[in-house]
Amino acid sequence: MNPLLGDNTLKLGLFCTNGSGAALTLVPEAHTTSWDFSLRTAQAADRAGFEAVVPFARWKGYAPNRPGHKAGTVLDPFTWAAGIAAATERIGVFATSHAPTMHPIVAAKQSATVDLISGGRFALNVVGGWNRPELEMFGAPMREHDERYDHLAEWLEVIEKLWNETEEFDFHGRFFDVLGGVSMPKPHQRHIPIMNAGGSPRGMRFAAEHADLCFVIVQSEDEAKVRQQVQGYKAMARDEFGRDVKVWTHTVVVQRDTDGEAEAYLRRFSVEYEDTESVDAWMRLQGIEAQTMPPEVAAAMRQRFAAGAGAFPLVGTVETIADRMEMLSAAGIDGTLLTWVDYDAGLADFIRDVLPLLEKRGLRAPAPVVAA
Repeated sequence: MNPLLGDNTLKLGLFCTNGSGAALTLVPEAHTTSWDFSLRTAQAADRAGFEAVVPFARWKGYAPNRPGHKAGTVLDPFTWAAGIAAATERIGVFATSHAPTMHPIVAAKQSATVDLISGGRFALNVVGGWNRPELEMFGAPMREHDERYDHLAEWLEVIEKLWNETEEFDFHGRFFDVLGGVSMPKPHQRHIPIMNAGGSPRGMRFAAEHADLCFVIVQSEDEAKVRQQVQGYKAMARDEFGRDVKVWTHTVVVQRDTDGEAEAYLRRFSVEYEDTESVDAWMRLQGIEAQTMPPEVAAAMRQRFAAGAGAFPLVGTVETIADRMEMLSAAGIDGTLLTWVDYDAGLADFIRDVLPLLEKRGLRAPAPVVAA
């Protein structure tokens, strides 16, 4: 069974370990992209009983005319997933695909291959494509916002037919024409779980209709507001599409002996060592005009993106982090992807200190012991 379907109330995953992480920071202690780093962190999370490791897809860094910038040095998600799947035993392994950059026949074949390598632990994170410089590099059109989701829905429809149909089929859609479509072998799983992050009304509707895991950016630290955001997805999926979905988010972890020390380190890497070129470029791509915002709002937005692509902050002592994770779970969050600046040290500290508290609070069961 795919570990994403396991019994833990709050599931855990690693995020962005196929690149330099989620933080846009130039702090010296931040790691750089390497296969060895990806492998050892995935194996550590696997031993600890984490449910997922999720790569991101990035074909070009945000900083213009800087091809060697660390933010654009990212391992391909599918071949990376194949390697991680072969080197782990229990953890769910994702690939991430921007639909305009890959034909669905290729995505279907690669997904099935990784699923077979993993023995049924694969999942696919699908993205409609929003980064104009990346799409221009592929010669792919930058579609109007809602049309991106129409394209993504058809792209996914073709993939799922390729996973399931045993006879050749023709498909004639608005975006794709497939003659004699077939893909063999089939995946190990009868249904490969799909993740999608949709924040706009159209994106939210797509995720509620097509995704098993709806990925959200938690925008508040108030439990009632988080619950309202989460239940919006779950209610739409249930009421409009008759589906039961899970809602995941991502978090940035800063664990220290005191809350003050943790907050100081958050400021160090996300403000004092902000990767300003990349953050400025991201804000331009999003159409965000900081000049039109109150200064404190613009500063908070910059810091949260620099710290971890808008991630919810798990910043403080072991107890503070456990409290905040318990709040997310109580608000309906089913799983969270974790990021750090220093993944090696941060993951080790989290496994040693935070996991036992989550187990004591009934959010997770102890990981099964794996024989040496």
